[in-house]
Amino acid sequence: MRVTQRGAGRLNAETQRSQRSLRLCVERRSGYSFIEIIIVAAIIAILASAIMPLAKVTSQRQREAELRRDLRDIRTAIDKFKDAVDQGRIAATQLAPGSEGYPPTLDALVVGVPIANDATGRVLKFLRRVPIDPMTRSPQWGLRSYQDSPDATAWGGQNVFDVYTAYDGIALDGTRYRDW
Repeated sequence: MRVTQRGAGRLNAETQRSQRSLRLCVERRSGYSFIEIIIVAAIIAILASAIMPLAKVTSQRQREAELRRDLRDIRTAIDKFKDAVDQGRIAATQLAPGSEGYPPTLDALVVGVPIANDATGRVLKFLRRVPIDPMTRSPQWGLRSYQDSPDATAWGGQNVFDVYTAYDGIALDGTRYRDW
């Protein structure tokens, strides 16, 4: 009997030791060490710092594309107004003397002008709304009249021959936004 009790005691002692070592292993592996957390945080910070300039450039590129689209829309509307005057669809009595056939304001493109020789009162509209300048985020655009010099910084007020952004920044391609 002694031999069996001794064998059982050894088995119990060995079982207890293995259970203790298993518990220690489980306790050691149950969480992350402070060093591991710092390394992961550093990697995330490096990745975030690399993404921020890319996000800034992407945002600027989108605003530039919107500016190009808005300028094209306004300039197309001005050209259509001029074409309508040249074709006689807008009466000369609707235009100010010396306007050269260009609209008096950007709002005239939205409100519209009466069609020549039309008793129904219909109007020609060239824009649904004046777009907001994506660079300044305001409805105010820089305007040039036909009588202004090409490098004028102030609008003469006679008519709207051209439009540009009032923002004085530099584009991604190195040109000034005002020159677009």
